[in-house]
Amino acid sequence: MSAKTNDPALDPAPVLQPLGAKHADDARIFQGIPGLERAPNGRLWATWYSGGRGEGPENFVTLVTSGDDGATWSSLKLAIDPPGDVRAFDPCLWCDPMGRLWFFWAQGYSWWDGRAGVWAIVTEDPGDEDPAWSAPRRLCSGIMMNKPTVLSTGEWLLPAAVWEIEPNSREERRFDLGNEKRPNVVCSTDRGETWSLLGGPVLADRNCDEHMLVERRDGRLWMLVRTQYGVGESFSSDGGRTYSPGRRSETVTHIPHARFFIRRLASGKLLLVKHEPCDGKSRSHLMATLSDDDGETWEGGLLLDERGGVSYPDGVQAPDGRIYMIYDFDRTGAKEILMAVFTEEDVARGECVSDRARLRVLINRATGVHPKHR
Repeated sequence: MSAKTNDPALDPAPVLQPLGAKHADDARIFQGIPGLERAPNGRLWATWYSGGRGEGPENFVTLVTSGDDGATWSSLKLAIDPPGDVRAFDPCLWCDPMGRLWFFWAQGYSWWDGRAGVWAIVTEDPGDEDPAWSAPRRLCSGIMMNKPTVLSTGEWLLPAAVWEIEPNSREERRFDLGNEKRPNVVCSTDRGETWSLLGGPVLADRNCDEHMLVERRDGRLWMLVRTQYGVGESFSSDGGRTYSPGRRSETVTHIPHARFFIRRLASGKLLLVKHEPCDGKSRSHLMATLSDDDGETWEGGLLLDERGGVSYPDGVQAPDGRIYMIYDFDRTGAKEILMAVFTEEDVARGECVSDRARLRVLINRATGVHPKHR
């Protein structure tokens, strides 16, 4: 694909169908950082990124699907694979209130160029195994890897971060977005047709942000942010336009610099999935807990996977109450993308008591051999 501008990271990346040999299971030597969504008819979609030996300019994002509730999964359906030193990474899947499936990813130079950008393609038919997709569209600067939040007012909010990290791209491909270097909120009032930056809080000791948003029962917006010490928080009383001073979360603890997942369930309770290791720092013991008081206290505790090297939970709830949670395991060794299925009752009881619970469901395993494992 030839560049359309003198800034290739701003050009739409090719949506590859069919895929090349470099995308095959036996060619991929690194993969992880997944996302999951469920179409209205029950079809499951999963995404993650791969390419190269780890996080860097060779990365591409990919997509698979299951039409039998996760019992079997397709081979890779497509890949977003920018040319040159532009990478695609940190993908996210989301079904909007209209039933459309959005496939988001970040696109930028090298590992981090100071700007990146949130891109998306959309399908009107997520229940189909091979749906038609819209052309790629850049929505805003930054990185968004956690699902949007739809407010009670009808506004759609994207948690898009501009990292406060020194760029490592070539000098001519480095950007400084000034006051935009925050865990930002980007808003649409027209069902995703246009997006505008609202801003974000000032918060110390950020670490890749990966922030998530919850609309609390009192109308405030609660933002939780990945930090060097665990989880930071800030509150907004005006729909994400202004924020309280950032601080260490008073009710959510977590290991340093690791992704977590929080989402409101149909029951009104909050689901939180995070690491609960004995040493307080390892990416192990992925645990699900519940809150019925907007995150002030947490109860239950379903252990999804105790192994070291499990990380990056993302999930969705089905209309029948089942919760589907995706995560990765051992990104350069086992290279597995896994799923857990459970219910609120399982979480509250701390064990799989429902006959619908399934743990360690394999979505994909790459079989290429990473140099450090040879």
